[in-house]
Amino acid sequence: MARWALLATLLAVVVVMLGAWTRLVDAGLGCPDWPGCYGFLTVPQSADSIALAESRFPHAPVDAAKGWPEMIHRYFAGALGLVILGLAVFAVRRRSDAQIPLKLPLFLLAMVILQAAFGMWTVTLKLWPQVVSAHLLGGFTTLTLLFLLTLRLWKSPVILSPGQSEQLKGPQRLLVAALVAVVIQIALGAWVASNYAAVACTDLPTCQGQWWPDMDFEHGFNFFQHVGPNYLGGQLNNDGRVAIHVSHRIGALAVLVVVGAALVFLWRRTRHRELRQGAALVGLLLGLQLMLGLTNIWLQLPVAVAVAHNAGGAALLLSLVYLIHRLQTASMAPTFFSTASAGTYTRSGNIA
Repeated sequence: MARWALLATLLAVVVVMLGAWTRLVDAGLGCPDWPGCYGFLTVPQSADSIALAESRFPHAPVDAAKGWPEMIHRYFAGALGLVILGLAVFAVRRRSDAQIPLKLPLFLLAMVILQAAFGMWTVTLKLWPQVVSAHLLGGFTTLTLLFLLTLRLWKSPVILSPGQSEQLKGPQRLLVAALVAVVIQIALGAWVASNYAAVACTDLPTCQGQWWPDMDFEHGFNFFQHVGPNYLGGQLNNDGRVAIHVSHRIGALAVLVVVGAALVFLWRRTRHRELRQGAALVGLLLGLQLMLGLTNIWLQLPVAVAVAHNAGGAALLLSLVYLIHRLQTASMAPTFFSTASAGTYTRSGNIA
């Protein structure tokens, strides 16, 4: 089950990146229906198929260059759903085994069903920003929970003395605060992407030549936009997009401070090699993510860099989850990650 959970985690990484690619090449409406494409299982190719497709959807001409990214994303998402279904079925069949988590696989199954619904609404509601943002956050949530399930099944605890465990409670709390900051920043990034605000500011460190440009926060963060218009390319005015973009920049600075402080505090409190290596990895990913964000602005959002920026956000999130999980299983504290598990701790300190 641990191997299958790891496979699902890797597959979820691919699905999240494919979702970012689909957004960035403006292929979110490459197929006007769901789950097929113009009523077919693949993008229409032959002249007869294209003619039939366009008769079904006269206001959406077939564009294979847009349709294929959307369908490839759906194929991989469907494969991920089947793997998660298999994990849930296995957990239910082995529910009497205390070593096998039950609640988390079932929650993941519910999550992937919800994600399928968000995928459908993304198309039927024509890229409504609220749904697009929720779909992106749902993808990151699914990826994180799969990674956490893999960690719980792997069972290799960090061994610390009682005194060391007490010393690391402070860094644990700071790391949880850092995780919250990263999640908020990812949510801001989702709102930037769904409202096409990534290129609202193309200069650094100023925005449109000003330290504090004209911004419309009321419209930029209006979460009650009308359902109905086609949101491909965005519907907000310039000031609204600038407000979103600048907020994301401020969020990046806040993440740098909070995550940096947590890592420094942890480094000073422990000499445990694995924990220090984990802290160094988080720091490296944080620096890389900031550089990718700056490069997106300097080069005006090249697709490869923008996809890498999405991947960097996922990597930073997972590295923090890994570090917090290792700390909590080492300290044996019944905190967030441990109490959420359906399993128990064994006498040897292994998480079940």
